[in-house]
Amino acid sequence: MTPDIHILAIADLTYVWQKATVEGQGIILLLGLFSTFAWSVMAAKGLQMRKATKLNSLFIEEFNKSPRILDIYDRNVAVDGCPLFAVYKAGAAELDHRLRGRKSDGARKADVTLNQMEHVKRALERAVAREALQLESGLILLAIAVSGAPFLGLLGTVWGVMSVFSDVAQKGQADLPTMAPGLSAAMMTTVAGLLVAIPSMFGYNWLVHHLRVHTVELDNFAQELASRIETEYLEDEPRETTA
Repeated sequence: MTPDIHILAIADLTYVWQKATVEGQGIILLLGLFSTFAWSVMAAKGLQMRKATKLNSLFIEEFNKSPRILDIYDRNVAVDGCPLFAVYKAGAAELDHRLRGRKSDGARKADVTLNQMEHVKRALERAVAREALQLESGLILLAIAVSGAPFLGLLGTVWGVMSVFSDVAQKGQADLPTMAPGLSAAMMTTVAGLLVAIPSMFGYNWLVHHLRVHTVELDNFAQELASRIETEYLEDEPRETTA
């Protein structure tokens, strides 16, 4: 767009804004606030998902190289923003607690019982749910923007049209110069609502897709971790003895 077109567009928007009712201006300002929150959420969640993907990949590589389950846990490392590590740490901490038991010297046992293994699995399930909720936090704002912004815009349009016809009835004339400014200002709220809802819809769908991917990865990792713990630490079932 040339500078002249930019100036004309700004002039048109300024004129329409001046002709809008107080209610319409308030709705547009509210939609602007919605838009600010929506873009902030999309940016923050996008960076969070990107960081989680990168850290998950690095952690899985390190986890697969570890010969024993508790090797990473014993190193007392901390990886903030890595959902898979959070699940691993919760499971490893529960496993370590069950292995040490009530021993005064704090030494670990060689294995865990089936009942103790169930406690470890429940700890993994809680960690998966907690990390999924953390990844999902904030998406409600985008959902509200997607579903609510068009209706707010429509409300402003209907209110503006109502004001236009009320003004026409009071003046007793329905010519174009009387109706056009008010109608254009009324339509401005619908445009504002769509400008908030459309980017929010794309951002929400993108984030939900990546959230599902991360949730599946968390579930799969928790199952893999539980299987490795059972292989390494679950004590063998006692053999039945014959009389």
